[in-house]
Amino acid sequence: MLLSQVTPTLFLSGADAPLNAALMSQKGITLIVNATLSHAFPSYPGVECLRVPVCDLPCERLEAHFDHVADRINGNHTGGTLVHCAAGMSRSPALVMAYLMRYRGVTLCQAHRWVQESRPFIRLNVGFWEQLLRYERKLYGRNTVRVEPDRAGLKRVDPGMVVPLIVPCVSAP
Repeated sequence: MLLSQVTPTLFLSGADAPLNAALMSQKGITLIVNATLSHAFPSYPGVECLRVPVCDLPCERLEAHFDHVADRINGNHTGGTLVHCAAGMSRSPALVMAYLMRYRGVTLCQAHRWVQESRPFIRLNVGFWEQLLRYERKLYGRNTVRVEPDRAGLKRVDPGMVVPLIVPCVSAP
């Protein structure tokens, strides 16, 4: 069970961490964002749960949830927030990156670095990257990351990983 701390009150994990009541209490979690279709929703006194019912597929519209989830994270003043999906590698990091862009004033490139520092094995699918790029453009009028085709013609965005491959932060039109 791996719980990654992004900020003093914001955590990322896979589906196992929220089932550990002692860990949730120790970290002061009062809001759990569950970005899965069917993983269990724990019931703890004083802990709110929000489900974001999406699969980890590039065609899923995760961006439809960016603002609502960011608002809920930002509005949680009673304790910590845990954002999780099945493995804590794609859906939940994407939601946290959207929050960081909206409420911490960072670019997508900076948000990715921030989340990756706390959880090095994140690996967003290319569809979520494209949605985050649209969100960044909506927030800031520009993009700091770009999608490039690799030699096989597949879209890649993420520097340093096998798939997708990470592209250095650059100003893109």
